[in-house]
Amino acid sequence: MKQGSSKALGIIPARLESTRLPQKLLLAETGRPLLQHTWESAQKSKTLSKLIVATDSPEIAEAVKQFGGESYLTGDHPSGTDRIAEVIRSCDDDAGIVINIQGDEPEINPESIDRLVHSFDNATTAEMATLATPILDEQTLNDPSCTKVVCGADGRALYFSRGPIPFCRDGNVRELLSGKSPWLLHIGVYAYRRDFLLRLTELPPSKLEVIEKLEQLRALEAGATIQVEIVSEHAPGIDTPDNYANFVSRFNKTQG
Repeated sequence: MKQGSSKALGIIPARLESTRLPQKLLLAETGRPLLQHTWESAQKSKTLSKLIVATDSPEIAEAVKQFGGESYLTGDHPSGTDRIAEVIRSCDDDAGIVINIQGDEPEINPESIDRLVHSFDNATTAEMATLATPILDEQTLNDPSCTKVVCGADGRALYFSRGPIPFCRDGNVRELLSGKSPWLLHIGVYAYRRDFLLRLTELPPSKLEVIEKLEQLRALEAGATIQVEIVSEHAPGIDTPDNYANFVSRFNKTQG
């Protein structure tokens, strides 16, 4: 087992279809599937004892086999968390911590994964952990596709929203952004204590979750503690053709 106080299992939930960029995880203009880039980045983590791709797609499972990874073929699920829970219930791995890694983040920093795992060392009562980074521009702050999080002094998540929280009553948004920004962009990588993950997926969608379309609100409404680790930057996700083209360009520069 790799170093760390707790054994951690990494799972990449991977659907074949995507609305804005069809079959994006299998795009391979770099010479390898997008999913493989994410796999290789996550494999550099020092705390993951194993990494599994959880997918409902035989095509993705075959691609994972081709690049030497491990996959688990699941049934159809409404969310990646539910897909991960099926794997946890079925596999014999005894990891106490489960990391949900987004398959469309090929440049994920493996040190961020390690920080999530180690966050449970100090936040001993936390059931979940996730990442955030300071927001430095108004476009991101006001974009409803960019989730914001407000934290307590101890790093506990108080609320997640698609709206610009906290609301700036005095209107001096630009001034605050140019200093130490009070706004945090949520990064959708999660660590769960194994037992809590299984309990969470047995709960029905919560009221706030349905309104905001944010699954992590189900955990908060259920009384869970979500610890938030602040990182200086985050890897961009691949959601559009432009996102992917920019990634390919960055990758090619590193190979030059």
